[in-house]
Amino acid sequence: MKVALFVMSISYYMSSVMPVSARPRAGFITRARHSSGHYVTTVNAEAKVNPQEPTIPIVDSMPSRLPPLNNYYYLLRHGQSTANVEGIISSARSLAGSTKHGLTLLGEQQGIDSAGPLIDLIEEDLKNGELCSTKNVIFYSSPFARAKETAYACLKGIDGEGFKSKVNELGLNVSPAVALEDRLMERYFGRLDGKELSTYAYVWPVDMFLPTHTAFDAESVAAVSTRIRSAILDIDAKHSTGNHIVLTSHADVLQITQVYAAGLENVGEFSSYRFGNGEVRRMGREVGSLPEPVPLQPPKRG
Repeated sequence: MKVALFVMSISYYMSSVMPVSARPRAGFITRARHSSGHYVTTVNAEAKVNPQEPTIPIVDSMPSRLPPLNNYYYLLRHGQSTANVEGIISSARSLAGSTKHGLTLLGEQQGIDSAGPLIDLIEEDLKNGELCSTKNVIFYSSPFARAKETAYACLKGIDGEGFKSKVNELGLNVSPAVALEDRLMERYFGRLDGKELSTYAYVWPVDMFLPTHTAFDAESVAAVSTRIRSAILDIDAKHSTGNHIVLTSHADVLQITQVYAAGLENVGEFSSYRFGNGEVRRMGREVGSLPEPVPLQPPKRG
């Protein structure tokens, strides 16, 4: 009964509250009466790739659980970007490798400041971690300017006067290079790309109910989880056991990553575990490692 009411409320919201230009195309989320007399919600399975961006596949299920890994992982969200300040969604694949929507001065400082919490997390893992550490620190990043600039800003902070002595004391070997990984790119928001941040609210509530949905031609939670799983497994296989690997990416991608890696039953609830700009967290493998969930709030500029 509760599920049926939720589906009805989503359908009503889409049909009567959203502007016509933002409503899902017919067939992406549909309700039909089953032979049993009950209504069921389905996702259009005809298209195998995103109609707005053919490099993004459409998947019909969540991937299997992420297996045990050989390295330590840390999730770093980019600092404040010009798109954050403008209050717009910035997810177009054409941004990969460009300088558009890079960091603001505040965002650059947030990246530098992230060095401290990152070193603290690595120190904790050196003391209490289950894996024998190589003390090597390796950065991977989304190719979007705001993420890549944040990774280099964090490296700048690590090499700065405030943390250099701590790094030497711990005996860390920090690679100065940042490896770009396309599978860490921002979640693609289809026809909502370039629109106001408030339009995230057209997608996130549906994510919580249906992680495979592609309303507005947005990349589904399941698709993001699938590419993140692939990226992490490839990265893990590339490096020997016990490295400290930093994945620099975007809010939705990292929030999906943290709950998927932790084994949360409904990964679609990722929006209750928000990352701030320049925030870094350890990628835990148990639900207990997640921060306290915060009820979904309307997206805010900045």
